[in-house]
Amino acid sequence: MEHHAATQSAAPVEDRPTWPAVWKGWRRKCPKCGNGPLLHGYLKVRDTCPVCREELHHHRADDGPAYLTILIVGHLMAPLLLVVFETFRPEPLILFTIFAVGCTALSLYLLPRLKGVIVAIQWSRYMHGFSAVA
Repeated sequence: MEHHAATQSAAPVEDRPTWPAVWKGWRRKCPKCGNGPLLHGYLKVRDTCPVCREELHHHRADDGPAYLTILIVGHLMAPLLLVVFETFRPEPLILFTIFAVGCTALSLYLLPRLKGVIVAIQWSRYMHGFSAVA
């Protein structure tokens, strides 16, 4: 009889394709419906979607979006800095100003989008509290 409990199949799990959810997260929309806003303010994830009522408070994005933002900005701006310096030889203050503004702007653009992507991946893979079991 012990074996009987292990062989029972669980209820079918709804398929949640990852790439459509990632695209919705990049757009900062609910990973389920794609219509409701995912974020409240700049980085605060809503507890529930105002359109489809999907619970979103389970996410564990933590430092992931910040890490990815630094990784991407660093890998884009460092080679660009070298190319600009070697090609144009601008004054150091001008070079610093342009790249400081560029790094800041790119970071501010990427951070909420990458947070949406992380939350969407967690939602699509049933990670953390986004379980299939109610």
